[in-house]
Amino acid sequence: MFVPIISKPATSLANKTGSWRTKKRPNFLRRACIACNMCLYICPEGCIKGGQKNEFSPDLDFCKGCGLCAIICPKKDIEMVDEEER
Repeated sequence: MFVPIISKPATSLANKTGSWRTKKRPNFLRRACIACNMCLYICPEGCIKGGQKNEFSPDLDFCKGCGLCAIICPKKDIEMVDEEER
């Protein structure tokens, strides 16, 4: 039996998918950033904002806590920390 799925394109901004986050979130240390933009390129949700040194930050309304930004950072300036109580 097939069930129809009703979905509208480009609705992720309205759905705030960060509520699905793992128990970790990225913490941008802002000490050694070289503005290479690798965190921007690797983020599957496109939720990292910024463009210059020390300006990068995740939009936690959409971040899933996957940790790819922390893994790819060549300066290890992003760490994954335990999610705080909301």
